[in-house]
Amino acid sequence: MPFVHVRGVSKWFGSLQVLKQIDLDVPEHNVVCLIGASGSGKSTLLRCLNLLEHVEEGEIVVDGQPLTNGKVDVNALRKKIGIVFQAYNLFPHMTVLQNVTLAPRKGLGVSRERSEEYARALLRRIGLEDKADEYPDRLSGGQQQRVAIVRALAMGPKLMLLDEITSALDPQLVSEVLNLVRELAGSGMTMILATHEMGFAREVADKVCFLDAGCILEEGPPAQIFSAPREPRTREFLARVLEAEKLA
Repeated sequence: MPFVHVRGVSKWFGSLQVLKQIDLDVPEHNVVCLIGASGSGKSTLLRCLNLLEHVEEGEIVVDGQPLTNGKVDVNALRKKIGIVFQAYNLFPHMTVLQNVTLAPRKGLGVSRERSEEYARALLRRIGLEDKADEYPDRLSGGQQQRVAIVRALAMGPKLMLLDEITSALDPQLVSEVLNLVRELAGSGMTMILATHEMGFAREVADKVCFLDAGCILEEGPPAQIFSAPREPRTREFLARVLEAEKLA
């Protein structure tokens, strides 16, 4: 079975069905990019994979563990599935180092000394070790988002879910965050990303899924999706994105 196995997943908010019979397989060490217009279901799918949203229908299995049978330990699950949102969600009253070490200490029982040593190593890896004792409001948006990713990595997850992590950033700050994700992809981290960065998706993804109105309308290798999409809605979406990039 693939590392992430999704079959027939549907989700409603009241009478509105936001996911419709989603099927998705993600092998270990692969990167899958979810693309599509706002409201197509990308973020909801990611939140279902971390059980931040309840799934009314279907099955989700991660690393051989069923998540939708009602018997899963949600807290244990979230120790191995990291999720990062477009809002950084750093604690403003804590330093960078305190933000990164909080979850390993409280959730995993790691000692202060060991958690700080690992946190500094992660911050060094992204060029922010000198910001360890700064508070988030002293950092740029790109720096805060990189710290948010490192905070998730500090738990040693086996799967990373990234939800539009560059959409709140100024254009000049996007590249420093995407460079970190490139490094994670190169290191073999299994990742599922919702993104509007088409060039980035073409570069790093093993598979691209186009979502439309709660369905995965088309999926395939980046070369096929971006160069020869089969579905008219995919072609229309990519044409709109390309036109917007020209106007930017």
